[in-house]
Amino acid sequence: MFDRLIWDKLNEECGVFGIYDHPQAPQLTYLGLHALQHRGQESAGMCSSDGEKWYKHRGMGLVSEAFGQGDLEKFRGHLAIGHTRYTTTGASKLENAQPLFFRYAHGSMAVAHNGNLVNAAKLRKELEQQGSIFQTTSDTEVIAHLIARAKSKDLPGAVREALQQIKGAYALLVMNERQLIIALDPNGLRPLSLGRLGDAVCVASETCAFDMIGASYWREVQPGELIVIDEHGITSSLFAEKTERAICTFEYIYFARPDSDIDGINVHMARKRLGKQLALEAPAAADVVTGVPDSSISAAIGFAEASGIPYELGLIKNRYVGRTFIQPTQELRERGVYLKLSAVRKVVEGKRVVMIDDSIVRGTTSSRIVKMLREAGATEVHVRISSPPVMHPCFYGIDTSTREELIAATKSVEEIRRFIGADSLSFLSLEGMLQAIGRTDTAANCGHCLACFTGKYPTEVEYEAALPAKKC
Repeated sequence: MFDRLIWDKLNEECGVFGIYDHPQAPQLTYLGLHALQHRGQESAGMCSSDGEKWYKHRGMGLVSEAFGQGDLEKFRGHLAIGHTRYTTTGASKLENAQPLFFRYAHGSMAVAHNGNLVNAAKLRKELEQQGSIFQTTSDTEVIAHLIARAKSKDLPGAVREALQQIKGAYALLVMNERQLIIALDPNGLRPLSLGRLGDAVCVASETCAFDMIGASYWREVQPGELIVIDEHGITSSLFAEKTERAICTFEYIYFARPDSDIDGINVHMARKRLGKQLALEAPAAADVVTGVPDSSISAAIGFAEASGIPYELGLIKNRYVGRTFIQPTQELRERGVYLKLSAVRKVVEGKRVVMIDDSIVRGTTSSRIVKMLREAGATEVHVRISSPPVMHPCFYGIDTSTREELIAATKSVEEIRRFIGADSLSFLSLEGMLQAIGRTDTAANCGHCLACFTGKYPTEVEYEAALPAKKC
């Protein structure tokens, strides 16, 4: 994808949405997927049931592209799950689009999964040796095979058995014709919330999906929790003895929508606090503050408020550039960021500019934006990053697989500054980040996964085994 070649950002794998006991479950799921579109733009799909029949559809592209004219009208049922996908594990093609649907010895099921299993390659090899035949390259199918091979004949019991064997990050939705099953990994690496809409229960990767359908937030799904919803009501239990919250910190920094709340903390307000803390730790003598759209806008506003430097829209995002493009030449790659962003000359010309961004991954986009601001007449460009340096790969569903990809793993801050061409460069401290987000009063690593900053992973990671699974 052209977008990946020129837009140097971390990307997460997907978003999930489900609803039980609503006469318009498919239609509401479709709306929920639109709210979660930012979590995955490569494919989308949905499965629903009226208690007897299944209704299914998957397609490539945005939700509006994956569902063509007439596709939604075919759906029926009171129970549905949906998925938007960004590829980290498994190639970007239709067979890997979710939810995955299976018929097996004890019935039928659909599976939707947000995250990444660190032992997927090992499990896949073992399953293939036992005779399993895989139709996709997605690690979600590993979960489905484990469920199908479980000793338990009922779906909740089979899911529980499967969860004992997988490691990593997973926000998991599984359904049959009459039950919705929800599970979150023992570290709660991915966000997953419950909501209510009248008598219906819904579940989503982010609370912004509840706002979309008019539902009210109920509570977070807890790490290691297994929830079964059917005609008998709602049953909750723990499937893991040891649970320790370690949510991906980048949900607050970059991934989640600003209007979402995660563990009771509003994402926009957390990002503003990150910007304020950044202004305290790394002030700059400048005339104007601007943020890289969209995720850095909140932090830029916070930096401006704390520093007293005016905030301006110095960079504008072109919202009408497609996700893909023609096979790019080197010249197009060099100019590609100009398709996404434009500098507002009248705002930055003759000014000392503070450019706020949420992270630097490989450094290529930062260097191009700095160059763009200078071409628009900025006399100085001071770059401030509202997170610590990303120095270690993620194995939980973010598309970095080796340290060599990460500029902060091989270069000092001064070397990065020279590479991107900024007059100055500063990153937020780890302690300042945790304080600003506001989860410092919780136990166990402040409730965060900090692996990409510190190299300390919340789960056992089979490093060499995890690397080959990264196919994009």
